[in-house]
Amino acid sequence: MPFSADAHTHARDLLDFIDASPSPWHAVATCARRLEAAGFQRLDEVDRWSLQAGGKYYVVRGGASIIAFVSGGQPLAEAGFRMVGAHTDSPGLRIKPKPAEHAQGMIRLGVEVYGGPILATFADRDLALAGRVLVKGESEARLVHFPDPMLRLPNLAIHMNRDVNEAGLKFNKQTELPLLLGVADAREADRRFRDPIARQLGVAPEALQTWELVAYDTQKGVLWGVDREFIADSQLDNLASCHAALSALLAVDQPDHTAIVAFFDHEEVGSESAAGAAGSFVSDVLARLSASQQLDAEDSQRMRARSFFISADMAHGWHPNFPSAYEPCHKALVNGGPVIKSNANQRYSTDAQSAARFMRYCEQAGVPCQQYAHRTDLGCGSTIGPIVAAQLGVASVDVGAPMWAMHSIRESAGVQDHLWMTQALSCALGA
Repeated sequence: MPFSADAHTHARDLLDFIDASPSPWHAVATCARRLEAAGFQRLDEVDRWSLQAGGKYYVVRGGASIIAFVSGGQPLAEAGFRMVGAHTDSPGLRIKPKPAEHAQGMIRLGVEVYGGPILATFADRDLALAGRVLVKGESEARLVHFPDPMLRLPNLAIHMNRDVNEAGLKFNKQTELPLLLGVADAREADRRFRDPIARQLGVAPEALQTWELVAYDTQKGVLWGVDREFIADSQLDNLASCHAALSALLAVDQPDHTAIVAFFDHEEVGSESAAGAAGSFVSDVLARLSASQQLDAEDSQRMRARSFFISADMAHGWHPNFPSAYEPCHKALVNGGPVIKSNANQRYSTDAQSAARFMRYCEQAGVPCQQYAHRTDLGCGSTIGPIVAAQLGVASVDVGAPMWAMHSIRESAGVQDHLWMTQALSCALGA
């Protein structure tokens, strides 16, 4: 079926957003640029804040987490807030602090596995480095992003791995995952790693002090399918949700309640960090919002009781090649609409009331919605939803756009779903 020009335009903007954001630090920088272009003012946690009704603000913590908000026209105690949360990080390979290793005239870079990627999908891909680097004598990290391939994880030939198609492609995480960088003798290994980074930053190689770098896929995102109805890119989990929520916030105009989006780092590894959803970031921002309106403890509780939180993370789309992987009657179809995710053991924060509330937002937006529950005999993943809901004591729902190949280096989702999710979140933040 053909899709609207609006859906394709919005999907292409998502691809641009992801391609500009090969690391969580770049994702926050991309968000910040879009917010500032829309008139949002950057706040710093070390400064005193002076917030105005109707003001637009954002604050960054740790370089890879960001909270943006539009102050509502009504007092927080009377109107509360509406918040959408997502995460900026994705599973993958992170470069070690001293990565360069010499092996028979070749240089390999040692990596750590971050989160739970499908490791086999990293083989034979055009990889490069992106992330942040600290230069000696400077307090602020600098971003680096190499657009051209510079790393590779070549497969072993089938002649030496005859049962790969039956047993599956597997890598020993310590010995078989290091990435090939180039050719050099042992004395040049570290220098060959540092040189391109130093050139991009315009400093001497020995000035590079520390770094946090990811190995990312340089292939740009595309629309595919006979009617270009699908999206393929890296990091759809969960930059697609960040893009949808950010687009929704940018569309908010003079809300009665305060509209907030909060994008956290470290969700893929448990969220336990100063900048993660289990840290104090969102509570600290809400405390300062409350202080700006001189709310006492009683009014702060009233504010939370009137508020609502949407945890937006991607959902498992039904795969026609693997129907037995899904719970009967809970097949979330790609291009079938936003998905409400439920789990009786609170791996998702949804309850009946919050699900019904999101259904109303979808109805107001004129978009369909679906419901998802995991197979009972399979372990269910989780999100920031239960973490933030428990921390704030705020009604919460877990939702997401359906997708395929979650945690692959190359994921797929639906063009129409992304527009529908944005429209539903727009109703939630602006309603």
